[in-house]
Amino acid sequence: MTDIEIAKKAVLSDIGDIAKDIGIPGDALIRYGNTMAKVDPNKLNSSKEGNLILVTAINPTPAGEGKTTTSVGLADGLALIGKQVMLALREPSLGPVFGVKGGAAGGGYSQVVPMEEINLHFTGDLHAITSANNLLAALIDNHVQQGNSLNIDPRRIVWRRCMDVNDRQLRNIVSGLGGDKNGVPREDGFDITAASEIMAVLCLASDIHDLKERLSSIVVAYNYDGEPVTAGQIGAQGSLATLLKQAMMPNLVQTLAHTPAFIHGGPFANIAHGCNTVTATKTALKLADYVVTEAGFGADLGAEKFLDIKCRKANLSPKAVVIVATIRALKHHGGVALSDLNTENIDAVKKGLPNLEKHIENITKVYGLPAVVSVNRFTSDTDKEIQTVIDACSALGVKAVMSDVWAKGGEGARELATEVAALCEKDSKLTFSYNLEDDYQKKITDIATKVYGAKGVTFTAQALSSLSFIEKGGYKNLPVCIAKTQYSLSDDMKKLARPTDFEVTIRDIRLSAGAGFIVAFAGNIIAMPGLPKVPAANSIDIDDNGEISGLF
Repeated sequence: MTDIEIAKKAVLSDIGDIAKDIGIPGDALIRYGNTMAKVDPNKLNSSKEGNLILVTAINPTPAGEGKTTTSVGLADGLALIGKQVMLALREPSLGPVFGVKGGAAGGGYSQVVPMEEINLHFTGDLHAITSANNLLAALIDNHVQQGNSLNIDPRRIVWRRCMDVNDRQLRNIVSGLGGDKNGVPREDGFDITAASEIMAVLCLASDIHDLKERLSSIVVAYNYDGEPVTAGQIGAQGSLATLLKQAMMPNLVQTLAHTPAFIHGGPFANIAHGCNTVTATKTALKLADYVVTEAGFGADLGAEKFLDIKCRKANLSPKAVVIVATIRALKHHGGVALSDLNTENIDAVKKGLPNLEKHIENITKVYGLPAVVSVNRFTSDTDKEIQTVIDACSALGVKAVMSDVWAKGGEGARELATEVAALCEKDSKLTFSYNLEDDYQKKITDIATKVYGAKGVTFTAQALSSLSFIEKGGYKNLPVCIAKTQYSLSDDMKKLARPTDFEVTIRDIRLSAGAGFIVAFAGNIIAMPGLPKVPAANSIDIDDNGEISGLF
């Protein structure tokens, strides 16, 4: 059966029962039917401090790694061995759903459900973020139109509009045409909602008060004297926070095995910080002994930002890290074409292994955390290929465990769950890849050299100019969020495995003062993806009875 067929056959528990089992009182629930609910963290009374488990991966390939599927299976596996556990995952964006990646609710018998609702409109969080983003844009342009008392330079409005689908046509536009009654003409553009600073603000805010403070701090433009203008000066923070009131509350759903799961917040890891909300993670840690969360793409992107940004800001530290890999992906990193991945090729596995080895080194040596490798099994994997990976990991002092969660659900992660639980008992101390007190060029260089393995960083004139502008505005000790390709440790998507002797080029830098970091754009990465030649949207349909097909 396909993923969607498996999901449709599932018998779901009432969301009130899921909540009760994990200790969430009924008055803390805002129900969205029988299978989804918002949870009000202010109505919880728990002092529990659970163990945080991070799931990351090697650099993704078209062959697939199954990071979310492994996360769901691991949570179900921990429940099977008697642990009280919750999931804390990101919400899918409509961009990938209708673009190239497809849904993001796991797969096979390791899924969060209801899958269709989660992958489409869900509880409306992304729509609320889109509306808040675009309300701020409208307020800025209205301020300029209505007298411009803040002396905003229309050429230096840096706040962009957003939408939650891939539309390259809107990356760069001119708005305000049609005469003086229709606004002030200026260059404008759209990012995808997952890359909006409002998304990052929502994901990093601890409560409504913190949310309003962060929204107020967003730099939206510069005046004619080169001074930053904030959303607070526009008077926008109250209305924006009002739009985001319910979006701030974590969304409660369940796995096919009825393990409770928070699905909340969805920033991309290649162009944003790639983690679910602090609110969901901290709420889950108060409810369960073990919380499984994931960070987007490979450990060079999602895990780096999870650790260097989210954990630093929210005072979190994972007790164990799972690095997901597949034999197929390793062979692709080793130079094998997609059409030949089902054929045994030990040499290709060995050539691709340096990519996995680098991610292991990042987690264990750069960040000082205990790790286990989860080899997500495919039917084409051979015993020799599997043993090659196990031996390579063992040489690095890390255990590699086979998992078969797509076909077996939690039962396929029983060994992985046991290893993860054991790792949580070990003492560890999270270290960061850079110091906040260092200047931005040093911080970016530290990430590139320590985490990516680059020999250095080149900053374009535009990037240096942007940095100078940011620093003159008084923003000096912020973390760094590097936007780069997910497919390579480098900023060149064609350099697979573990490239060496390369430099990372930073072409521009944006300030995200509300989120509390700067975004450094590497290579040709952009904040509004485009659709592929044959988008997934062309295969998605609904019949006369309302049955959806092609979503997975």
